[in-house]
Amino acid sequence: MNTITEGFSLEVDGIKGICPAGEKWAEQNIINKRIPVLSCEGPCIRGDIARLAANLVSKEEPFARACYAETALVPYSAMARWVKESGQVIMIDGCFLKCIGRILNHLVETEKIIHIDALALYKKYTDIFYMEDVSEVERNETARQVADQILSALKDMSAGINSDLAKGGSLNANEMEMERSQSNGCGGD
Repeated sequence: MNTITEGFSLEVDGIKGICPAGEKWAEQNIINKRIPVLSCEGPCIRGDIARLAANLVSKEEPFARACYAETALVPYSAMARWVKESGQVIMIDGCFLKCIGRILNHLVETEKIIHIDALALYKKYTDIFYMEDVSEVERNETARQVADQILSALKDMSAGINSDLAKGGSLNANEMEMERSQSNGCGGD
């Protein structure tokens, strides 16, 4: 089995219209100069923890939650404009596959993106897929730990400790290495 995916594109059906709530949200975040936070999502425990952590990170100044689907699939929306024109974008992926991060790399200048592999920060549940196989309490506690590590690293970064990351890149645990090519038990071999 080939485990290497070459670059590819998808065809997406067009849509007429915009999300009024998304437009208002994005416009307000543009005005307030908030940094968009996007995340992995879905039924996978890793995606759910990334999503929950992103929600927590986005409650802190100067961040706000952005919708990756609207950013990628409604290119004329205020959401897409906010993410594309922001000076920095936080991307919290659930694991080394970086599914949403790989899409974002083609929407935003890569030097603006800080990619974070949430799994590299908590390193458990690697043999579990479905999020509900882990209690809600445990998911929320793990997400809080991940969010706290991310916020700490971002604070250090903004203070100039990791100035090379200010141009985009990855955050990591010992030095907050959050982006990894492999994660415990769920590697990209």
